[in-house]
Amino acid sequence: VQLQASGGGLVQAGGSLYLSCLPSGRMNRWNIMGWYRQQPGKEREMVAQITKLNGGITHYSDSVKGRFFISRDNAKNTVDLQMNGLKPEDTAIYYCNAKIASATPPYETNYWGQGTQVTVSS
Repeated sequence: VQLQASGGGLVQAGGSLYLSCLPSGRMNRWNIMGWYRQQPGKEREMVAQITKLNGGITHYSDSVKGRFFISRDNAKNTVDLQMNGLKPEDTAIYYCNAKIASATPPYETNYWGQGTQVTVSS
């Protein structure tokens, strides 16, 4: 499985960006897909997640709730992130993530994209 993230860039504070994650490989057993970010010197943190089933249950970090919106297309196994009201503190490398189930241990594996840079200027 490979995850190709796109859509990052440079934007002024208050602006918007749209990230897309296009996977390839065997994606039929994914459970959760989402976006994480990592700022220099900090650990990678979850930004937004969405489930494949149950109507697409979403979960957001408190720092982006109400500004970022995650969506998925089960037919294409893609996940996107609409980011509005961007702030300088949103500057980070954003990574696409997929949690895929398997019938053998470890029963679920994390896959990561290569990351896309988002820079928000003040």
